[in-house]
Amino acid sequence: MTTDTERPLRADARRNREKILSAAVRVFAEDGLEAHLERVAKEAGVGSGTLYRNFPTREALIEAAYRNELSRLCDAAPDLLAAMPPREALRAWMGRFIDYATAKLGMAEALRAVIDSGVNPYTHSHELIMTALTSLLDAATAAGTIRSDINPAVLFAALTGVALTSGKPEQREQAERLLDLALDGLRYGTTD
Repeated sequence: MTTDTERPLRADARRNREKILSAAVRVFAEDGLEAHLERVAKEAGVGSGTLYRNFPTREALIEAAYRNELSRLCDAAPDLLAAMPPREALRAWMGRFIDYATAKLGMAEALRAVIDSGVNPYTHSHELIMTALTSLLDAATAAGTIRSDINPAVLFAALTGVALTSGKPEQREQAERLLDLALDGLRYGTTD
């Protein structure tokens, strides 16, 4: 999204920005606050100048990387609903939620540093996630493939629990089993 004073990015600049943000998530998850921005640039395949032109401070990069992960999660909901049946879209999004949570947990130390600098990267996060989750639940409920008595806050709590207990990359198989179990619980009482 651009403001009135910002110009839209050229396609190559947009690609570079995406590569930087993806690399930042990986590097900060691995190295925490010890992460070197030069390593982020190298892993993204861009020069340091490109990195600093896009993100003049470490905090700006960390915040943008987190917000990008959040946007990827929330923006996926309508695309998934357009591409597959509602229950399958919900399950696919639940997997993406674990990806998001894994990135967030990996970057926890770096995100705390951003908060300590006076910026709250989590502004509107809960609201955006709940909006995406509501659209998925509403579609699956309307299709009759999940129970109608589950509200988004309850499923969000369950997903958060899965992420907290199984959110590390090496725990992904367990997380997937727990997500399948949660989806089975959402189907209980439907005719499907």
